[in-house]
Amino acid sequence: MTAMSTRAKLGVVVASAVLLGAVAAGYTATAAEAPRTPSPAGGEQAVTLAPGPRLLAITDRHVSTVAATDPAGPRTVAGLECLRVYAAAGTGVCLKPESAWSYQVVVLDATLRETRAVSVPGLPNRARVSASGRMVSWTTFVGGDSYTSGGFSTRTGILDTRTGATVASLEGFAITRDGRGYRNPDVNYWGVTFTADDNRFYATMSTGGKRYLVRGDLAARTVETLKENVECPSLSPDGARLAFKEAVDADPAKGWRLSVLDLSSMRVSATAETRSVDDQAAWLDDGKLAYTLRRDDGQPDVWSVPADGSGTPALVIPGAESPSPLT
Repeated sequence: MTAMSTRAKLGVVVASAVLLGAVAAGYTATAAEAPRTPSPAGGEQAVTLAPGPRLLAITDRHVSTVAATDPAGPRTVAGLECLRVYAAAGTGVCLKPESAWSYQVVVLDATLRETRAVSVPGLPNRARVSASGRMVSWTTFVGGDSYTSGGFSTRTGILDTRTGATVASLEGFAITRDGRGYRNPDVNYWGVTFTADDNRFYATMSTGGKRYLVRGDLAARTVETLKENVECPSLSPDGARLAFKEAVDADPAKGWRLSVLDLSSMRVSATAETRSVDDQAAWLDDGKLAYTLRRDDGQPDVWSVPADGSGTPALVIPGAESPSPLT
C-alpha cells in the first residue's frame, strides 16, 4: 500500500503552516504548497549557476533561470527539485525533499552537481549563499519544542563549504541584548545574510514576543541585538543597507512592509511596495529588490521595486519564487 495521498500530505503541511505563522514570528511556511510536476525537459545540464546576466528562481518546485534583460521571456527549467534556492559566485544552495516527510540542504556547484548534503528537520523556509560562494545558510520550521505555546520553532544553520564546518543551529551562540548578556530557552533565529568577510552576518532573533535584528560573529559564536522589528534581513551588494520586512505597528498579524535600513544612520525607509511581503528579499543590484508575492490562489510571482522608496512595483517573473541574481 502506498503512503498517504499527496492531497492528504499537502493538507497536513498547510495546517502546520497556519500554526507556524502564528507562533514563529508570523511566518507562513509555504514550502510544500506548489503541486509537484514531472521533471521538465532539458535536464540538469540546461541550467547553470555560473555568474551571468540571468536570474535564478524556482518554477513549479524546480530550479530555473531567465535572462535578466527579459525575465518574463523564455525560461530554462532543470529537473532538480527544490523548495528554496539561492546562488552566488557559482555556488548554489537547494532545500530539497529527501523523502515524503524529510528535507536536505544541498550545496551545488555551477553545473548543479551536488557537492554536499545535510539532512535537516522541519519545513524549508529560507536559504542564502554569501557573495563569495563560501558560506551557506538555511532556516526550517520544526515542531516539538516544549517552550513554544504551539510546539513549533525554527532552526537556522550555517555551513562553510570550504572547510565543511557546520553550525546546525544558531541557538548555541552567546547573546548580547541591549548591551547585556542574555539567555532564554525561547530564542529562535531565521533569515541569515552574510557580510563580505564570510564571518559576520545579520539575522532575525525572536525572544519574549519581540523580533530583533542581530549581528553575528561565526568565529566568536556570538550575536548582538541592533534594532527591534527587523525580520529577514538581506544585505545590499555595497554592504551599506539591509532590506527587510517590518511588521506593521510591530504586529505581524497586520502584515509586513518591505523596507530598507541604512546601517550607518539606522534610518528606515519604506519601499513603494505597500502589499504585505512575507519574504527575504534579494538585491538584484545596489538599487533594486526582488521578492515573492502570492496570488489569491496561492501561486507565486516574483516582483521587484526600487530600494530607495521611489517608483512602483513591477512583475518580474510570473509563476516563480525564491529569486536571486546570478552574480
